[in-house]
Amino acid sequence: MEPLKVILTALLSAVTLFILAKLMGHKQIVQLDLFDYITGITIGSIAAELATELENPIKPLIAMIVYGLITICLSILTHKFSRIRKYINGTPTILMNDGKLYRKNMKKARLDLSEFLVLCRQSGYFDLSAIQTAIFEYNGQLTILPTSGQRPATPDDLSLTPPPAFIFTELIMDGKIMGENLHRKGLDEQWLQKQLELQGYHSAKEVYLGLCDQNNQLSLYV
Repeated sequence: MEPLKVILTALLSAVTLFILAKLMGHKQIVQLDLFDYITGITIGSIAAELATELENPIKPLIAMIVYGLITICLSILTHKFSRIRKYINGTPTILMNDGKLYRKNMKKARLDLSEFLVLCRQSGYFDLSAIQTAIFEYNGQLTILPTSGQRPATPDDLSLTPPPAFIFTELIMDGKIMGENLHRKGLDEQWLQKQLELQGYHSAKEVYLGLCDQNNQLSLYV
């Protein structure tokens, strides 16, 4: 009976965590601000307790739900009121601008020079003179604006007018035909089979990925 209780409470913990993560959104997973980080640690700790609490699992379950609701409510408030967002998430900090490093802002961000240089190198900047502005975002990432001479040339710089870009549509993935995408493009499997044969393939099973552009040109990857 005891192993069964452990299994059931562990399943309850996993299901509750999954539901809360879905409610709190992908931001909780992809980009953590300070409150999300604290909440994630706390909910994880409560979930571990719930998974092993055999006598009275309702208490940690309620605590998990309360923390999840707090996160959801604060997310709604920060989207509606920018002033609250400023205090909860923090604000971006300029660490460098026009060749000048701001020591006070470095201390405010609790970042020393070696850490700053590591972040610059991770962004591909080994020479600080190539940086116009460096901003330390509230989520811990460094955003860099290169100097005008270091920025890649754009079509506007070259007085060019390139054709608009379109998203490719996946028609074959891992050897399987994506029927819904095929029909959405107004095509059928006979058309696809003909295109495969023109490129030397007998079946979609031979293709790892097949992409179709706006002109119905098929690109195949094996």
